[in-house]
Amino acid sequence: MYWALYKTKISATFIAMFAMIYSLAQPMDTVASKEKIWKKAIVPVSLITIGLIAIDEDNFISRFHVLEERQEHFSAFSSHLDDYLQYAPIAVGYGLEIAGVKGKNSAIEKSILLLKSELLMCTIVTILKNTTNVQRPDSSSYNSFPSGHTAQAFVAATFLHKEYGSKSIWYSIGGYTIATAIGTFRVLNNRHWISDVLVGAGVGILSTELVYATHQYKWTKRKMKLAVVPTAGKKSYGLYACLKF
Repeated sequence: MYWALYKTKISATFIAMFAMIYSLAQPMDTVASKEKIWKKAIVPVSLITIGLIAIDEDNFISRFHVLEERQEHFSAFSSHLDDYLQYAPIAVGYGLEIAGVKGKNSAIEKSILLLKSELLMCTIVTILKNTTNVQRPDSSSYNSFPSGHTAQAFVAATFLHKEYGSKSIWYSIGGYTIATAIGTFRVLNNRHWISDVLVGAGVGILSTELVYATHQYKWTKRKMKLAVVPTAGKKSYGLYACLKF
């Protein structure tokens, strides 16, 4: 009964997510643009699907089997690197910017894209955690599904890939290697099931891909004008400023 309710909640949430993808694709100008969104969704949706499959015990990949392997071979494993490395690809992206290596977008534009990606990812993760109430494998709490650390790591990795992947494939490889390591650490630390990690990875990639695919308002292409006029009254003085963009 519990597992049936649990899977129903998850399924309903992801149906809503896919409906969101469909609605985001509709305003796109061309058929090619819409197809681009769906193509970008193939990898994250596949990860999410495998993660959902891993929930059950009898499937080809099972969270219970992975937990058994962890308990048998890595029961003493403990590390806090995952708390910090999840942001490493973002740090690399801005470090390259400071060093003069320009990405696909300006510093302002990439910051807006990153913020939107983070907001979308956090919204999805928070809704899933609060609706599913899955117990962590270490029994510490009931907010296991999906892995927020992993989602954050894959948002960061996809951000680095989108901005610098065209300059060198090694930026993409490095970012996704770090993100994969974060997911592995979450399982080895016994903080998450493999299903949490797979879905978290999918949510992180999907959030960033959707934001980049649907972002149309270019701040750096707008011409901003600032007008400043002094004002004076009987007992007051000041400035009137007007910013147009």
